[in-house]
Amino acid sequence: MLQELHYRIALTLIPQVGDVVAKELLQHFGTAAGIFQARRHQLERIPGVGTFRASAICHFTDFKRVDREIGFMERQGIKTVFYTDDDYPERLRHCYDSPVLLYSKGDMDLQAGKMLGVVGTRRPTAYGIAVCEALVAALAPHQVTIVSGMAYGIDIVAHRAAVRHGLPTVGVLAHGLDRLYPAVHAATALQMQSNGGLLTDFCSGTRPDRQNFPRRNRIVAGLCDATLVIESGQRGGSLITADIAGSYHRDVLAVPGRIGDAASAGCLELIRQNKAALVTSAEDILEALNWRPSAPAMTMAPQCSLFHEPDEDQQAIIALLHAHPSLHIDEIQARSGIPQNRMHGILLELEMQAMLRSLPGNTYQLINT
Repeated sequence: MLQELHYRIALTLIPQVGDVVAKELLQHFGTAAGIFQARRHQLERIPGVGTFRASAICHFTDFKRVDREIGFMERQGIKTVFYTDDDYPERLRHCYDSPVLLYSKGDMDLQAGKMLGVVGTRRPTAYGIAVCEALVAALAPHQVTIVSGMAYGIDIVAHRAAVRHGLPTVGVLAHGLDRLYPAVHAATALQMQSNGGLLTDFCSGTRPDRQNFPRRNRIVAGLCDATLVIESGQRGGSLITADIAGSYHRDVLAVPGRIGDAASAGCLELIRQNKAALVTSAEDILEALNWRPSAPAMTMAPQCSLFHEPDEDQQAIIALLHAHPSLHIDEIQARSGIPQNRMHGILLELEMQAMLRSLPGNTYQLINT
């Protein structure tokens, strides 16, 4: 016997009926079952439906496909939330093109008090990676849910940093929950499910095709109070997500980079056009979103600092640069004995803390020496 869940899934399997029209139908008929039980002439009278869509609804018969989907959900522990459910994410509900049905796997609170989308290039620089990790770490005391798209680059850096620092994190997918793209992120996806998890509006069997990613991006933007862009070229999915967030009247934040750095060109353009607020620390995020702790919690403030006292390796580099006007990176490595695979990261951290500056030719000098 068909249940309401059958009709809800069936509604999303009709290509002619998108999310906007589906919600218009729900407003008139109340339930998904009510839509399928309506007569054709009743459907045709609904704004945006017409003869073509009404016919597609009346002629839908593939409930075997729906049964397979429900069986897959039961085996995999997948839950659904429908647009008319009380627990449908309220932030997303206010978006005109929000998905009518969401599939989730894990233990996530889509109504959490603080939700931040973190997006960026799939090819981040060492600077972008370090900034992303530092910002997420500094947000840990404030229990911010980190939302991103499980992609290469900034997305997975943000998810992994959230897992490492005990923050809930939600990965929004551009395909069904029967697969993971990219597959190399499977271990992280599994870790996320105990404090967050995976979310999609695509049923199983859906491949990560190009046209699915803008749909994924709108969920990231719509779920969150704000979207933070960390490194983006002048074109790309991160800027699409930022534009969508702006269209939803959500805050857009961006981390600046060096002038002329292609990896940060998109962020600088967002800031230049006043489409995004500039972020150089976690404090900037807290202030922009009014997420500062109340007076009794101010004892946590020191943890919000993005940077820390120099460690032993950093102190060694500082001491070297105190003794020389400037040094090439190879000379710093030779004199300090720090392994090459760690040197760039340490120099970057010191540069981000405004303790040294990089000069042409891989040369470094202390600031204010």
